[in-house]
Amino acid sequence: MQQRHTDRLRYFMEQAGTAREFYLDYLRPYTTLGKETRILEIGCGEGGNLLPFAELDCLVTGIDLDANRIAQAQAFFSQAGMNGTFFCLDFLQIKASLMNDKRYDIILIHDVIEHILPEQKHNFMVRAARFLRPEGIIFIGFPAWQNPFGGHQQISIGWVSKLPFIHLLPCSIYRRLLHISGTSSETISELMLIRKSRMTIENFERLTKETDFTIKKRTLWLINPHYKQKFHLRPLQLWQPFARLPYIRNFYTTSAFYLLSQKFSGSPR
Repeated sequence: MQQRHTDRLRYFMEQAGTAREFYLDYLRPYTTLGKETRILEIGCGEGGNLLPFAELDCLVTGIDLDANRIAQAQAFFSQAGMNGTFFCLDFLQIKASLMNDKRYDIILIHDVIEHILPEQKHNFMVRAARFLRPEGIIFIGFPAWQNPFGGHQQISIGWVSKLPFIHLLPCSIYRRLLHISGTSSETISELMLIRKSRMTIENFERLTKETDFTIKKRTLWLINPHYKQKFHLRPLQLWQPFARLPYIRNFYTTSAFYLLSQKFSGSPR
């Protein structure tokens, strides 16, 4: 396990750095960022992605299943002198009334969709639409399943955490290797969920069609923008001929960025 996964303040600041340098400019051509902009992040963790938006006086709200992460988000925002609202909630169970029937200009869903079980993904996207204003934008980022670390094995411990493509082994072998390396049962369960999810580019784009979203922009990254913070690597987009190759492109895409809008804007679904 990398140190950043235990040093949560460092992780928070790295997330903020990536969001500040890449997410703001990615969104600006399609929406306004300022005092009247309402932003919701689903699966916000410590809230690092939201900090640059709060610095622009946007009204930011984050929700996450992990109470410890929400407590850290509140503490880190307080230390930074920024305002943010954070809730420990299960998005798949939440009712709009619990969020005061608020709808948002921007919804961030970064490194979350690959943690959602296949049978829950359709409901997840439909529910997200209910919190989006008619002209709002959803920003989704995720690692393609077949890329070298698309299984998130880096959150395990020992030598397994450093092995690319190990998540593509048969499930029984992968689980056994994680156990031998000393990975906790909780982390193994999380990694098995990601394995079951198998979020590929093709599956995601099929999901957007099924849930009546329009893809306004797509960027496939050979070198994830966040790797600039983590490893001091220059971000690099996937070569376009590869980006157009179904299935093959998943092996090269360390992060896929999408901007989505509702195909049929108007009353909430």
